[in-house]
Amino acid sequence: MFDRAYALFEEQQRARGIDLEQVKAKLKALKVETPSWGYGDSGTRFKVFQQAGVPRNPFEKFEDAAQVHKLTGICPSVAIHIPWDKVDDYAQLKKHAADLGVSIGAVNPNLFQEDEYIFGSVTNSNPAVRRKATEHLLECVEIAKTVGSDVLSLWFADGSNYPGQVDIRKRKAWMYEALSEMYQAMTPQMRMLIEYKFFEPAFYHTDLADWGMAFNMANKLGPQAEVLVDTGHHAQGTNVEHIVAYLLDEKKLGGFHFNSRKYADDDMIVGSHNPYELFLIFYQILDAAADEDSGVRKTAENIAYMIDQSHNIEPKIPAMIRSVLNVQTQYAKALLINRDQVREAQERQDVLDAENAVREAYEIDVTPLLLAVREEMGVPADPMKAYKESGYADSILPRGKGGASW
Repeated sequence: MFDRAYALFEEQQRARGIDLEQVKAKLKALKVETPSWGYGDSGTRFKVFQQAGVPRNPFEKFEDAAQVHKLTGICPSVAIHIPWDKVDDYAQLKKHAADLGVSIGAVNPNLFQEDEYIFGSVTNSNPAVRRKATEHLLECVEIAKTVGSDVLSLWFADGSNYPGQVDIRKRKAWMYEALSEMYQAMTPQMRMLIEYKFFEPAFYHTDLADWGMAFNMANKLGPQAEVLVDTGHHAQGTNVEHIVAYLLDEKKLGGFHFNSRKYADDDMIVGSHNPYELFLIFYQILDAAADEDSGVRKTAENIAYMIDQSHNIEPKIPAMIRSVLNVQTQYAKALLINRDQVREAQERQDVLDAENAVREAYEIDVTPLLLAVREEMGVPADPMKAYKESGYADSILPRGKGGASW
């Protein structure tokens, strides 16, 4: 039955002008980084519901992450958060990851949970606090060197709640001063990905509130600094794929934190609320990857795809698998867009034909394609089912409750 379904799928896509061998090659090359913190207990502002079996330390987080990679085949790296994942010997953690078949990915400094950061970290008016924050950034650069990571992912909670509370322009200068020092400490192979968020936890202003501020900061720092787009960090109604296209064209799109939102930074499973947005993001990226401008093409091919979610009521590992599969599904659909057909309609200024050429790919059932790719990659056809039948969930229950948490 599967062979017949794929044969029909192949015939249909060939008739649409799609080369499925190229599509499958790109699907196999897709890599999605999972976050260490996504395997621990997390919650909302109201409550963290503890679950039995969550990891108690970074080593167990990597063990869980390795299961996701084993079952999906596309999650070979794991982002770490310092000091949540602080260990005495990072070389040992690196080896542990390698023994499990994964590696350490992006290093994320934490500059929002120390008591001294109540009024900001690198933008605090107290120079001693700014120095402490900058030293932490430099510490994370050294950790990245030790574990072999080439990505430093930065998000700042710095901001204010009331008019007049802070000097906004001075804080802008302090932010640049701290990031400049960090930038100079990086190796030539490293990239600094600068994230933004338009509100929360600060409610009047945040020091890096939108993509434009992050873009400006990255431009001032240099070519190794780029913008990181978190799909939940925008105001209602924001056209995220427009931002993606703009940053691609400026050669400054460095990475993504994938999640899903309904109202604010809800950090839910990616693709669960607006999968069409995720599809359209990939459409812009794949379109740029075929651009004649080699710089745009290189940018599109060097994006760090990362998950950043708060699995509050969901079991952690299945939630991560579902997130990864949702990304893979929308990427597969975007690969089926006939871009020549879109461009022809654009040149004719045929609005309906152009829109239909994009939407047509979104409406295709890519199940036969994904089953074929997974079979060729040697991973389970149904990773969720395979996890449920693996017995791993029961094997980690002796960890008990009260494991790692943000």
